[in-house]
Amino acid sequence: MKKIITLLAIVGMFSLQGCSAPTNNVDNDTISTVFETKSVSFLPTGYAIKYTFPGAIYSSDVVLVYRLSGTSNGNDLWEFLPETHYFPDGTRDFSYNFDFTRNDVQIYLEGNNLSTLDAAYRLNQIFRIVVVPGSFAATLNTKNYVGVMAALKLNETQVQKINF
Repeated sequence: MKKIITLLAIVGMFSLQGCSAPTNNVDNDTISTVFETKSVSFLPTGYAIKYTFPGAIYSSDVVLVYRLSGTSNGNDLWEFLPETHYFPDGTRDFSYNFDFTRNDVQIYLEGNNLSTLDAAYRLNQIFRIVVVPGSFAATLNTKNYVGVMAALKLNETQVQKINF
């Protein structure tokens, strides 16, 4: 009789156990990072700057780049790249653009005659580089820097200042 009760107890323990789901709604895999360059300049030696990430990002991550284009009512205005500027006749003058790998991001100027480009567009530029998980990036309005930061639940104190 003791063997039957022991057997039933063991069977009962295994059959009454169930799977449990986490009770919190914390998204632990949405890890984003924001870097801000100190003042950088595009020089005739290539009109490009490159930043190597402290560690490789995931292959599914997306990199977004914004340029500080001014202020409005005391708030910074961040332009999403690529950012194209046109001549008055509608033809392209120059563009800020970027590319990235798992290890680095390169920001560069493209244009017809960059050597004649006004220094205000070449010198002392500030950029923000946002690394976002790929699946999460698909749900964002990436053109809106403030919206991206809010969706990622990031604030200004989490922006890492970097040197190029």
